[in-house]
Amino acid sequence: MTVISKAYEGTFHDEAAIWLKWNNYEAAVLPNVGANLIAFRDPSRNLTILREPAAEEMNEFRANPGVHGIPVLFPPNRYDNGTFTFNGITYQLPVNEKETSNHLHGFFHTAKWNVVDFGVTKLESYVELNISVDENHSIYTYLPHQFTLTLRYTLNDDGLFQHIRVKNDGHAPMPCMIAFHTAINAPFDANSSKDDMVFTVTKGERWELNERMLPTGKYQAQDEEELKMATSGVSPYFRDMDNHYTATTKNGRNMMELTDNRTGRKVIYDVGTAYKQWMIWNNKSNGAFFCPEPQLNLVNAPNSTLPAEQIGLVTLDAQQIWEETSRLYIVEPN
Repeated sequence: MTVISKAYEGTFHDEAAIWLKWNNYEAAVLPNVGANLIAFRDPSRNLTILREPAAEEMNEFRANPGVHGIPVLFPPNRYDNGTFTFNGITYQLPVNEKETSNHLHGFFHTAKWNVVDFGVTKLESYVELNISVDENHSIYTYLPHQFTLTLRYTLNDDGLFQHIRVKNDGHAPMPCMIAFHTAINAPFDANSSKDDMVFTVTKGERWELNERMLPTGKYQAQDEEELKMATSGVSPYFRDMDNHYTATTKNGRNMMELTDNRTGRKVIYDVGTAYKQWMIWNNKSNGAFFCPEPQLNLVNAPNSTLPAEQIGLVTLDAQQIWEETSRLYIVEPN
């Protein structure tokens, strides 16, 4: 069978993009907007997995690129008054969420990344991007370390594969805190509705959050409907969610599964077990998309007194590397 495969420079609406194609699948990443994987589709089946901005929404998207595609958050989520102390160094991040007086979502989802390579092999189409921080980079003002993030996406018949790598290029330990604000269309089939959607996720305990959306260090009771998220499944819109959970595993995997009950088709988001937390956000039960966000660390982790292993606070020593993989793919009904 002849494989239809491509990797090429193009545009996504009016934004420079690297496009990947493999048989029925196609994907696009935006190097100048945070290396956001903005599109993952199967046009032959009329499936659009990720929330994409329309052409007339591109300026709004560039101003706030955190709720479309797969944005890279480093450090992810909220930090109390934008400050924390790690390994004797006090960090001051800008307070960019005025209503909570917190810093939100880091700097990498809005930054320009470098395209290292893209192309096609016998097995896949691929693109690799990176961003290096040193004394000459604007991010260094807030995260004063020499380090490099490398992001590789590949596309083949098994769907979309992601490999993220963080390397400490410097001589002092640094905090490694990362997440992906993945925006999943629900429904992902143009012929289905929100009422056809049911999802499960390998979550465990729910973290209690205070009025500023920061963890108190305690767990919060979950009712019967909420517990279904980890068992029989529930609508992504069963109630408004901006919830923080511990991650667990099911059959050795850490994953979200979204089922279209009309067709029996599933979207699987299989993330690595290094991600110790989930955020689940549905933008006030909007009925169009929700964000199952794999997160390495607890929100506001360096300000927590809980053990680092429990809250996923990773110390990356000099010259060391942290890396993890995830896969997003479609399963047809039996």
